[in-house]
Amino acid sequence: MALHITGDTAADALLTNNPLALLVGMLLDQQVPMETAFAGPLKIEQRTGAADATAIARMDPDEFLEAFKATPAVHRFPGSMAARVQTLCQELVDQWGGDASALWTEGDPSGSEVLKRLKALPGFGEQKAKIFLALLGKQYGFTGAGWREAAGDYGVEGSYRSVADIVSPESLAKVREHKKAMKAAAKVKA
Repeated sequence: MALHITGDTAADALLTNNPLALLVGMLLDQQVPMETAFAGPLKIEQRTGAADATAIARMDPDEFLEAFKATPAVHRFPGSMAARVQTLCQELVDQWGGDASALWTEGDPSGSEVLKRLKALPGFGEQKAKIFLALLGKQYGFTGAGWREAAGDYGVEGSYRSVADIVSPESLAKVREHKKAMKAAAKVKA
């Protein structure tokens, strides 16, 4: 099971092998291209040497922000997103022993339970939590009961709605087409 989200072998390998990196990539996935968001965890690791929640949560916020700002920036809003990443990591330390995968593995949870756990995280609203749940189910081996139903439309097989459906350049193009159509429809509606 290898993820192919960013088009960068090293970034995708980190996402595949480090549950925190995948969760942070999802957190960063707003107002930047998906590839940029999900490449962010590798930039963070390369610049700080940290790839676990405890180390990131304990970093000096100013030093962490400087790592976010370095060119190319981890995110177009480095200040707010650096703080969000550290807040997320602190929550994982406080509630899950620093283990991001515990969100979907501890206690053999159902899809609806994982959705509830994700929505309780800082920076994860309903939509982001559903997309991440779909990503876990479609590409990360999560098999909790009812995950597709809990993920809603994002759980539909072959829907090409989100990062959960990106497995190749062709699927990335389909996801972009879907997002473009949704934005056009929203514009017309407004």
